[in-house]
Amino acid sequence: MKRRDTLKALTLSSLGISALNPQVAMAEQRELETQMPPETPIKIPGGRTKDEAIRDAKLMKEKFLTVAELATIKVLVDIIIPADDKSGSASQAGVPDFIEFIAKDMPQNQVPLRGGLKWLELESNKRFKKGFTLLTKAQQLQIVDDIAYPEKAKPIHSQGVAFFNLMRNLTASGYYTSKIGIADLGYMGNTPNVWEGVPADVLKQYGLSYD
Repeated sequence: MKRRDTLKALTLSSLGISALNPQVAMAEQRELETQMPPETPIKIPGGRTKDEAIRDAKLMKEKFLTVAELATIKVLVDIIIPADDKSGSASQAGVPDFIEFIAKDMPQNQVPLRGGLKWLELESNKRFKKGFTLLTKAQQLQIVDDIAYPEKAKPIHSQGVAFFNLMRNLTASGYYTSKIGIADLGYMGNTPNVWEGVPADVLKQYGLSYD
């Protein structure tokens, strides 16, 4: 099974299709908030309250991750979910921005994220004398392979393993609740069925017909 298919399966089992709608609603609301003046009554999709919409708008204006940290995250998320012949990559789906938002919306992720990014930079400089984003793809994957498989990882890499677990979860969550990711899942939402009548073989079995 391909890495993307594995993440897709994990996302569907952990989030469920019903969990997709709140994230989609959040994205739609952010778009509304950038287009509408504050005094305009806000129609909020997904059952969210006005206070929640105001809070999200406030968080969207704040910054937590630095430009350098976001650059590292962009590389990581595209290693986790690269583009293929069907769909775009995690960064093309806006996952770095999603992770930036989650860091502010769920502050308990801030220390693990920043600490993990620092660990990655130290490990990169220790091995190759360069920051992670300056490494070759092969060098980046060498580090990632040491922390991406918890059951095989060495104890010395435990902090990196914990960080990559968090990144993998956030990447899958962000990707498969984005427009690109939902299309990749083939999720159509609530669509009407087309009834074409009882199949001909069933009608024949019971000696019936529409004539």
